[in-house]
Amino acid sequence: MATGYRVIVTAKEVIGRCPVYKPGSKMVIDRPVDGLVYINTKESDNICIHALSALMNLIVPFIHGVAAKDLGMSDKEDVGYARCPAPPPPYIPEESVIFELKREKREFPEY
Repeated sequence: MATGYRVIVTAKEVIGRCPVYKPGSKMVIDRPVDGLVYINTKESDNICIHALSALMNLIVPFIHGVAAKDLGMSDKEDVGYARCPAPPPPYIPEESVIFELKREKREFPEY
């Protein structure tokens, strides 16, 4: 077994409406070994490409060991928060999703 990280991104709050996420929807990103980062589609719900693209600049360093507090996501090491980048009013009604990003160390099978 190899030790790696997993980041679980959970929709904590939906402001307005969102056709993809509801509170509790999640996406799971695994990093079992150096150089391999992937979305675990077996454990993830639907994924919005707009939300994913906005979160990637936080997920990548976070899953490689940078603390959430160093990324400006919270005052904690392994839990942070980010928001979907929906355009603000008056361009569209107030609509957004608040995500919790939680990092866990875990054992993965050897590749």
